Amino acid sequence: MTQTQVWYHIGRQSSLLIITIHLKSVLQWLSSSSCCVGIAEATVVLRENGKTREKTLTMGTLNPQVKAVEYAVRGPIVTKAGDIERGLQQGQKHPFTEVIKANIGDSHAMGQKPITFLRQVVALCSFPELLDSSSFPEDAKQRARRILQGCGGQSLGSYSASQGVDCIRQDVAVYIEQRDKGVPADWDNIYLTTGASDGISILKMLVSGQGRSRSGVMIPIPQYPLYSAAISEMEAVQINYYLDEDNCWALDINELHRAYQAAKEHCHPRVICIINPGNPTGQVQSKKCIEEVLHFAYEENLFVMSDEVYQDNVYSPDCQFHSFKKVLYEMGPEYFNTVELASFHSTSKGYSGECGFRGGYMEVLNLDLEVKAQLVKLLSIRLCPPVSGQAAMDVIVNPPLPHEPSYLQFHKEKSAVLGALAEKAQMTEQILNTVPGIKCNPVQGAMYAFPRIFIPPRAVEAAMSLGMSPDMMYCLRLLEETGICLVPGSGFGQREGTYHFRMTILPTTEKLKVLLEKLRDFHIKFLKEYAPLEEPKRSEDDTQEALKQFR
Repeated sequence: MTQTQVWYHIGRQSSLLIITIHLKSVLQWLSSSSCCVGIAEATVVLRENGKTREKTLTMGTLNPQVKAVEYAVRGPIVTKAGDIERGLQQGQKHPFTEVIKANIGDSHAMGQKPITFLRQVVALCSFPELLDSSSFPEDAKQRARRILQGCGGQSLGSYSASQGVDCIRQDVAVYIEQRDKGVPADWDNIYLTTGASDGISILKMLVSGQGRSRSGVMIPIPQYPLYSAAISEMEAVQINYYLDEDNCWALDINELHRAYQAAKEHCHPRVICIINPGNPTGQVQSKKCIEEVLHFAYEENLFVMSDEVYQDNVYSPDCQFHSFKKVLYEMGPEYFNTVELASFHSTSKGYSGECGFRGGYMEVLNLDLEVKAQLVKLLSIRLCPPVSGQAAMDVIVNPPLPHEPSYLQFHKEKSAVLGALAEKAQMTEQILNTVPGIKCNPVQGAMYAFPRIFIPPRAVEAAMSLGMSPDMMYCLRLLEETGICLVPGSGFGQREGTYHFRMTILPTTEKLKVLLEKLRDFHIKFLKEYAPLEEPKRSEDDTQEALKQFR
């Protein structure tokens, strides 16, 4: 057929409007640069009783800052993966039987089991009648009673203060003091949040000015796209500083100075963001590096935002997590009492992986007292973070102690999770480095590898002809041919002319082995298609040799 009929059921009178449209014209219109399916749906003009009404919210009237926001971790590759997964369930044929989603740090979705003690405490808080049950240990009951006493009506279903439940904030302060070997922590500086992502909204308070006086925010490249998305939404100026890939993604102080000086020509740099351990890069910054960053922030009067949600995820024996607060304290009162610092932690990562509870905290140092009142006002707009998430956060900062009945099981479960992640971090690095055209830095911490991939010039040209970045084409083909869902490096930022992808190390060990072998075979096939490749067999032998270490 060359025509189609579109039937619209309109209005209370159930009137029918039949529109005959030439299908070819529709397709031409939909493919034009000025239109998309969403616009077509949003701008349909309804006619009834001679009146015309267009939708109030269209792509033309939408806030342009919303259109500017991008979030690659849940982007088009993931949407395509969902479509394929549903197709498999409906019996569609693909050259694989399942989609392996290695695109996002969602531990439980990848098969990680919950920490028993955390779930026990939250269950007791949610259903206090269980406090009479002998199935729950006394240390879990003690924590649940304390949390419930801090809740209105002793119920998890009540609102808390905007900053969070007081006793949980106090527990966070004690945790920070213990973590930082005695560095003082004031619970009045602790704000419980809806995951660490919620804390990033403190950027709202730092963005102001117009033109060259507009606030600039320095972020690492590669970065977690939450930061670029927040900067776009708030109309701030993104200032990129590049991590040193050749030096295991270390932070280079000279690069900070370069980025800062270049940015001063078109904005007012006010904030520097650091992710440590790194996402997507998996590096753990040294104490010396952190000292240099803090000295730089002190000299240039920058507000420091330290994303430390992976502080428990350190795998390399040569690395150690250093909190920005502890390093700042050790630099002396001149620094510790002046540099404004916000640091973040979360229930979503670490060993618990409780993403769905959306629990987190933010500690803010050296905030002006009047500004602090404004922060509380800003937080009060959202009323409070989920109280169940606050309870989960309390368990993270107040786990069982060695003399308590739940300690042995808790310690066993925690060690098993972190031990498995350390093994998978090493396996991922070693196997990827056996593949020609892939180079992977050591996965020192966090939950991701961010390997560099060689994409031949012919493949680059093919991607450009399709209107997509080369690493997007690579990841799309990988998904369609193997069922593996990764995120292209362009979604996180990368130096021009380089290509990467981010993958999690969260799948089970057996599934991760399958993923890595499929990825190796696909990459060799991809190179053969677009460039001559010598001795691919050697790569397979090297990969199998590497896999033997983890059997």
